[in-house]
Amino acid sequence: MTIRVLLADDQQLVRTGFRLILSAEPDIEVAGEAADGVTTVATARRIRPDVTLMDVRMPGLDGISATQQLMCHSPPPTRVLVLTTFDVDSYVYDALRAGASGFLLKNSPPEDLIKAIRVIASGAALLDPAVTLRVIEQFSRTPSLRPAPPEFGLLTDREREVLLQVARGLSNAEIAARLYVSEATVKSHVARLLAKLMLRDRAQAIVYAYDHGLVEPH
Repeated sequence: MTIRVLLADDQQLVRTGFRLILSAEPDIEVAGEAADGVTTVATARRIRPDVTLMDVRMPGLDGISATQQLMCHSPPPTRVLVLTTFDVDSYVYDALRAGASGFLLKNSPPEDLIKAIRVIASGAALLDPAVTLRVIEQFSRTPSLRPAPPEFGLLTDREREVLLQVARGLSNAEIAARLYVSEATVKSHVARLLAKLMLRDRAQAIVYAYDHGLVEPH
C-alpha cells in the first residue's frame, strides 16, 4: 500500500530535499506540493493525501492554522506531521491542539522522517523524542479546570487508568509493565478509549487529558 504525501513548505529547496528522500522509498509517493498555508489546505482537500508534512512558518496562513482548518472536517482529509527548524514548545502545543498527529524537527535524520510518515499513516501518533517530555511537562503545569466531558463516563476504570498513563507519556510496553498486563491488552485498551472519546491517536489523547484536567500537575 502506497503512502501518499503532501509537502507543505515555503522553501522550494526544502521541498526538493524532502522529495528526493521520499522518492527513494518504494511505499511512499509525493502526491503534491504547496508553498503556503492557503494552498496547502486547498490541495489537501482536493487530493486527500495520507500524510501532510506541514511547515510551521508559511506565508498567508501558517502551518498551525492550516492544520486547524484541515482538522475541522470530519473525517479530516489528511493526517498532519508538523515539521519545523524551531524547537519551540509553543509550536508543539499549538500543533497538537490544532489536531496534528506528530511533530518532528527538520534537522532530524532522513530515516526518522521516513519512520514518522509510516507511523502516522498507520494511524498512530508521533512526537519528536527531543521535545516529548517537555511538552507533557508543560501540559501538566497548565491543567484545565473544565470538568470531564460526558463521553469520559463511557470509559471503564482500566481504560481511564490507561488514558492517564498515555497522558504521562508512557509507551504501551511501559504501561503494560506498570499495570502487570500484556502489551497487546494495553493496545486494545488504547484503541477502545480512543474510539469512545472520538480521538484520532495518542497525541490527541494527551491533549484531551490535560485540557480537561484529568491529569494532576507534577
